[in-house]
Amino acid sequence: MEQQIERQEHSEGTVARRIEEETAKLPSDVFLWAAVSAMATSAALQVSGHRQVSNFIGEWVPTLLIFGLYNKMVKLLGSDPRPTVA
Repeated sequence: MEQQIERQEHSEGTVARRIEEETAKLPSDVFLWAAVSAMATSAALQVSGHRQVSNFIGEWVPTLLIFGLYNKMVKLLGSDPRPTVA
């Protein structure tokens, strides 16, 4: 028995649309390089004995990678796709 899933159409708010328009201008690899830089900085701080700061910087890595993924998805799929008229 198949269930029909009905997609509800929702539109993005003004603030979300504006943020997505601006961040879409950034190349996706900016977020990747920022995450790699945070890893390197965290490792250097860890070795130098600044463990608390190292942990703080190291916690940025997953957030930066998620931002990059979101940025890529918005570029590829769009944030607020309009229905096509056949």
